[in-house]
Amino acid sequence: MRVIMAAAGTGGHINPAIAIANKIKKEEPDSEIIFIGAYVGLEKDLVPRAGYELKQIESHGIARKLTAANLRNFHKTINTSVGQAKKIIKEFKPDLIIGTGGYVCVSVGIAARVLKVPYIIHESNVLPGVATKLMAKRAKKVLVGFKEAKDKLPKGTNVVVTGTPTKVEKIEMTLDEVKAKKKELGFDPEMPLVIVFGGSQGAKSINLTMEGIIKQKLNKTYQLMWAVGPEQYEIVKKDLEEDNINIEKLDRIQAVPYIYNMGEVLNVSDLAVVRSGAMTVTELEKIGTPAIFIPFPYAAENHQEYNARALEKEGAAKVILDKDINCDILDKTILEIISSKETLESMSKNIAKLSIKNPEDLIYKELKVD
Repeated sequence: MRVIMAAAGTGGHINPAIAIANKIKKEEPDSEIIFIGAYVGLEKDLVPRAGYELKQIESHGIARKLTAANLRNFHKTINTSVGQAKKIIKEFKPDLIIGTGGYVCVSVGIAARVLKVPYIIHESNVLPGVATKLMAKRAKKVLVGFKEAKDKLPKGTNVVVTGTPTKVEKIEMTLDEVKAKKKELGFDPEMPLVIVFGGSQGAKSINLTMEGIIKQKLNKTYQLMWAVGPEQYEIVKKDLEEDNINIEKLDRIQAVPYIYNMGEVLNVSDLAVVRSGAMTVTELEKIGTPAIFIPFPYAAENHQEYNARALEKEGAAKVILDKDINCDILDKTILEIISSKETLESMSKNIAKLSIKNPEDLIYKELKVD
């Protein structure tokens, strides 16, 4: 099979594309796969790192304000990028094109339609993005990560619920094994562990809230694994130093720029305090880790809040809006959950029930079925 993957921008778009590509290569080792991305975004790092060739085109996004200048810029971008995508498609001669998110999918999708190459879309979020909505009806099919997304796509779209692939795996452990792993990671095995992170680059509002918890010493009955973010770590470190607090010597808290062993830590965490991007939600569902979601308020079309509310509705999570977050509210919400074994167990069961098993297999099956 010859396949073009179209993905750009965030890890939430690119990582599922890589996972799908890896599945195709596993099932069909002779397959040839290339990626089309933009000149900005994580694809320029993640795709080559995964071992795939990346072709880049001029795709800069679709402005949501209907001004004359924005329409002109949009017209220029589409004209240029569609032509570039057509050239790549003609040279590579794919059997199938798969788009997983980012405005590059619009350009590649239009080019595919003109050249009569079938394309499939994978949408990770509860609220489909603009690119997905624009290209959905003409796509061979749209594969979605959440069942709720089906009702938010244009009528006539061929939609299949497959889930979203992720690298994180559920590790079956006894209670004693969980305690042993907590101890190995440097935590008290008898105390609840809360993992905190705001995406790959961190989240300023969450970090400021964490600073408040530290300064007021609120985490007396729980411990924290806190990913501050590579770009924000030194800033937070200096903020705490002003109060004579050493970020490397915190009580019941490990603060790091980035959690490289995310799957391992999630498997022994009792609760997560996180943004609600599609990949984060999918990972929590797979592990069965209940969450306090603080949706990123500037996400396109507020899709992170849609993701979070879908889980809150199922009793799997609590939602605190970014504008409302502070150290007292977060501490109170954490305590409400971890202080009740029944609440923790119920939320854990509810979030695990939402996980779609073997999404890679389901997606591969749909790629092969007309």
